[in-house]
Amino acid sequence: MLVVETIAKIRRLHFIEGKGIKTICRDLKLSKKVVRKVIRTGLTEFSYVRAVQPRPKLGAWLDDLNRLLAINAARASRERLTLMRVYEELRGLGYEGGYDAVRRYASVWSRDQSSGASSAFVPLSFAPGEAYQFDWSHEVVLIDGVTTTIKVAHVRLCHSRMFFVRAYPRETQEMVFDAHDRAFAFFKGTCTRGIYDSVH
Repeated sequence: MLVVETIAKIRRLHFIEGKGIKTICRDLKLSKKVVRKVIRTGLTEFSYVRAVQPRPKLGAWLDDLNRLLAINAARASRERLTLMRVYEELRGLGYEGGYDAVRRYASVWSRDQSSGASSAFVPLSFAPGEAYQFDWSHEVVLIDGVTTTIKVAHVRLCHSRMFFVRAYPRETQEMVFDAHDRAFAFFKGTCTRGIYDSVH
């Protein structure tokens, strides 16, 4: 779509400053066809909307692509293939078209699937002392004028959301034990279970 400001620039350059079409094309990085159209018409906006998006190569493969997308969507989030891998599987079946057509179709397919599904919110509820969450984060800090990466242990009670953090120079087993020991001393007790995201 050609915006109103660009149309105004073209007209000012041509009708007021007297510049030729070739110069305007070079200065504004536009095609001669576009510049001529602006100069010859009185329209203030030009837009192009394709009524139907043709899929000459993809059309015959839509059933296979729908099946691959549905299988992929049903997988657990960590096991899902990237769209490029889905495209490669479709190519393995014989599809000879480009990736962009698959990407555009998958975007519409995904939007249609999410609009048809009803969203639900299931609140997590924990009893006092039932569980805690533990995780590490990597933080960059300035110590004595030196930029250093440190590891920060995070322990959070699931019921109250009260948290404890402690920084360490590394992420070792001894420091995991130390973080738990200090957190339970801080909380004045332990929980019946722990929830761990990705402790290395």
